Amino acid sequence: MRLGNLYILSAPSGAGKSSLINALLADLPRHEVQLSISHTTRQPRPAEEDGVHYYFTCHTEFESLIEKGHFLEWAEVFGNYYGTSLPMIERSLEQGIDVFLDIDWQGARQIREKVPNVKTIFILPPSREELEQRLIGRGQDSAETISKRMAEAESEMSHYDEFDYVIINDDFNQALSELKAILTAERLKLAPQKIRHQALINQLLAN
Repeated sequence: MRLGNLYILSAPSGAGKSSLINALLADLPRHEVQLSISHTTRQPRPAEEDGVHYYFTCHTEFESLIEKGHFLEWAEVFGNYYGTSLPMIERSLEQGIDVFLDIDWQGARQIREKVPNVKTIFILPPSREELEQRLIGRGQDSAETISKRMAEAESEMSHYDEFDYVIINDDFNQALSELKAILTAERLKLAPQKIRHQALINQLLAN
C-alpha cells in the first residue's frame, strides 16, 4: 500500500481556500483525503464541535504536548495556542491517506524544515479588485477591517514563490479541477507507483 502525501494549502483571506478544500473533501472518499484538525486553546465558537473543527484543550495541556514534541508545528496567536498533531498525521499517512494542512506561509516554513517532501500549494485570487469584492461580499467586516485584511493579504501573497504549486482561483470549478490534478500527479510519480504496483512490475520484467 502506498503512503499518503502531506499537503499544505495556503492563501490570503478571501481567495477561496476553504471553499476549495471543502469541495475536494466532498468529492473524494475519506479514505483517500482528509483535512488535518488542529489543536487550540481558544474557546469554541457557536456551532463548533470538538474533534470536528478543532481539538479544544487548555493551556496547561497544550504546553505539556509542546514539551513532549507532539506538534509538527505550533504558534501562539493573540494569547491562544494553535498546533498540528504529528501522531495523528503520521497515522493517516501510513494508511495511504493524503492529508491537507490549512496553514499560513509561516507554518509552511516550519513544516518544510521538518518534512522536506511535503507538497505545498498556494491559492491566488484573479485580481486585487476581485479579492476586495469577495471580502466585502461576506458582509461580516467593517471598511476598516477589510482594509486591514487587504494589507494582510498583500503580505501573505508576497510569499507565493515559496510554494511548489500555484492555483489562480478565478473560475472555481477550474481551480478545483487543478487541485485534483495535483493530487493525481503526485500519486502517479515513480516512487509511489513502484510501491503500489511492485508485484505487477516484477511480473512484467520477469525473464
